[in-house]
Amino acid sequence: MTVVVTGATGHVGANLVRALIDKGRPTRSLVHINRRAVTGLDTEIVQGDICDQDSLCRVFDGAEVVYHLAACISLSMADWPQLESVNVVGTRNVVEACLRTGVRRLVHFSSIHAMVQEPFSASVDELRPLAESRHCPPYDRSKADAEREVWRGVEEGLDAVIISPTAIIGPHDYQPSYFGEALLSLAQHRLPALVTGGFDWVDVRDVVEGAMRAEKQAPAGAKYLLSGHWVSMRGIAAMVAEITGISPPRFVFPLWMAHLGIPVMNAVSRLNGKRPLYTSVSLRALKSNRHISHEKAARELGYRPRPFRETLVDTLRWFQENGQLGRLMGVENRESL
Repeated sequence: MTVVVTGATGHVGANLVRALIDKGRPTRSLVHINRRAVTGLDTEIVQGDICDQDSLCRVFDGAEVVYHLAACISLSMADWPQLESVNVVGTRNVVEACLRTGVRRLVHFSSIHAMVQEPFSASVDELRPLAESRHCPPYDRSKADAEREVWRGVEEGLDAVIISPTAIIGPHDYQPSYFGEALLSLAQHRLPALVTGGFDWVDVRDVVEGAMRAEKQAPAGAKYLLSGHWVSMRGIAAMVAEITGISPPRFVFPLWMAHLGIPVMNAVSRLNGKRPLYTSVSLRALKSNRHISHEKAARELGYRPRPFRETLVDTLRWFQENGQLGRLMGVENRESL
């Protein structure tokens, strides 16, 4: 039976579609505009829009499983209308289309950002409440509201499970992602300075494996946090330097000082036409809870995240092989790559 993947051209989607194909499962990839991540793969490519429920019903027709990954990601405090339209209403449409077409199971991808981070003294697990305060970044609230749409669908009889990964890193990052862009800047010696703080990083392939196990093994209505390893930005820069031979940035600013530089970052971003790597939202994330528990996923799904350095090496290798690093790294003869 067919497996549908919404957001198939995103970072997780590109890896998930490949993993499903490797398992011999017929896939249908829902794409909005850009098809690069799935072009040439043995998957049925269908153009559609999660904001259009009728089109979703046509795409989901005959599908046994739907993996819902399509979402709008924002590091801005000013994008609520778009985030609500795509992440909240779009998920509502996916849930309703699953119910209308008789999809057997929905695997919904949420985010650690949907959950309240405080208190920092205790680990975050699946029992943490969802974000709702207006002081939370709009992206966080939109993913929390999207989860609530899935729970409403469960109450109406939908068989759904929820996957909540931490910050995702790994190969097949075509766009690239926000962190992929930062990693490229580090490896190309284009990042002028670092900030203190860090995050829990998880390999995209481990997330995909955990989600596929949840699809097969999890009871209806289950939720799983898929975390990896907390690593500081300074620690990541040191690993990149060790792997590539490229010196890390000399300056490391505390988060409070980095906040003062946000207007400058925004001005530079407007001049070069690129999105800023540091925003008030991203800096806030770098001081969030560093204790994220995947104990439930380990116990029920056999989930085991791989070492962070392995992920970093594989990601840099993929960027190089994909032509996004070229010879700038000077690592052609380095054993690690």
